[in-house]
Amino acid sequence: MPRPRVRVLLVSVVLVGVAGCSGAYLEMGQERDTPSAGSTAGKSSAPAPSAVPALTPAQAQAALVTPADLGGNWGPTRGAAVWRDALLKAGTADRDCQRLLDVLYADEVLGPDARALVGLDDFDTEAQLRYQVTAAPRADVDRTLAWLRSLPQKCARFTATTMRAGVQNVQVLDYSLPPVGDDRQGLRVSLTGPVSEDTGEATVLTLDLAVVRVGDDAFAVSNGSLGNLPTDATLTAVQVGAQRLADVRRQARVLV
Repeated sequence: MPRPRVRVLLVSVVLVGVAGCSGAYLEMGQERDTPSAGSTAGKSSAPAPSAVPALTPAQAQAALVTPADLGGNWGPTRGAAVWRDALLKAGTADRDCQRLLDVLYADEVLGPDARALVGLDDFDTEAQLRYQVTAAPRADVDRTLAWLRSLPQKCARFTATTMRAGVQNVQVLDYSLPPVGDDRQGLRVSLTGPVSEDTGEATVLTLDLAVVRVGDDAFAVSNGSLGNLPTDATLTAVQVGAQRLADVRRQARVLV
């Protein structure tokens, strides 16, 4: 009986020694034929979920708002508003404020690669609304939202020089949006020009800008006018657009 106990003890010591050597080889960067328990667990874990596929052009088109959604006397746009070149094509010293003017002028707050877009005009107020579904990655959209949130502080008030309408006094305010989507930010931007000698009045452009992210998808709305801005159209576009984008994505998942 004493000899079997000694033999078992010796085997145990050998196993410990082997394990210790194996650990030493791993620390020295040597390969092993047999994976450790940790590496086996890593290999058996579920793979990371794949990225959500981008909306197809047809799906993005189906997510756009329409004149019927906005009501009133809205219809397909007749072309770029005259105030776009006259007032938004402007220069200023601050980098962030210049970037804001540039994206408003180009209507590319979410980048130049829109998946689908539509331009609509209000023939009563001469307002112009543009709505676009982006192809930008989610990380880029989140960076844009963070930048927009900073502008009511960074660019609360500044001056911008235009070629055709003189110096404009620009004001940037936070604009509250309906609690839709997963993240959102709105701005109210106004440009006030010099007083005209003919009319004794200053031109005032008021423009709403909104970006909404719904899951991995996002859209942008801009709505501007030299007269009375129909802000209800901005809010309707945001509400309807968020629901429509979510519905399109949901239908796409059902069809897969």
